[in-house]
Amino acid sequence: MTELSPADTAKNAAAVAAVALVEDGMRLGLGTGSTAAFMVRRLAERVQAEGLHLRCAATSQATADLAKSLGLKIEALDDIGWLDLTLDGADEVDPDLNLIKGGGAALLREKIVACASARMVVMADGAKVVETLGAFLLPVEVIPFGWQTTRQLVLRVLDKLELEGRAVTRRMHAGAPVLTDEGNFILDLALEAIPDPAALSVALNALPGVVENGLFLGICDLAIIGQPDGSVVELTVEEIAE
Repeated sequence: MTELSPADTAKNAAAVAAVALVEDGMRLGLGTGSTAAFMVRRLAERVQAEGLHLRCAATSQATADLAKSLGLKIEALDDIGWLDLTLDGADEVDPDLNLIKGGGAALLREKIVACASARMVVMADGAKVVETLGAFLLPVEVIPFGWQTTRQLVLRVLDKLELEGRAVTRRMHAGAPVLTDEGNFILDLALEAIPDPAALSVALNALPGVVENGLFLGICDLAIIGQPDGSVVELTVEEIAE
């Protein structure tokens, strides 16, 4: 096995601890991103070693493809229904366990799956823990039709919330717009800091053309933070507040 970097060691440690929460017969939501990929691999190892019977819904086609390649069974969320647990990564985690997600352009499906779960557990490395959300680009999923108009409406919202002058750019890759699994565009908002995440989330989602934003507020129940030495720290809102 290739030796892991300190960051990947932390991600893997968080994934191992999160997968330890899985019990036989559970209905699981599987997240998207680099840490979630570690989780899917560790989950597949447990299933193979212990013969666990699980029903899994994936938050992206990429996660579904990885899971299936490792022998996990993936079903449609509507076929499974309410989930027991969702395991996912995050781009930022604040002291109230509010999150920024969507670096992997799967924020819409991730939020649907997380909100269809009795419990959401986030895995991350220590660099993702912040005092105030916003240093990471905030993704906003928008439909392609009239996206430049939608971008102007987003800029107006930022002005009203005293976030004027922030860059709002369409995410690109290899010279082409990044498309989500739903065929939408991603606008990335360079906000530096978000003083009132709740107000911003409501204002963004009220705009025509906006499908969803990457603020996950009041959704996460537990954050497992991996360390470079392979240990983990588990954070709840109560523990952080103390």
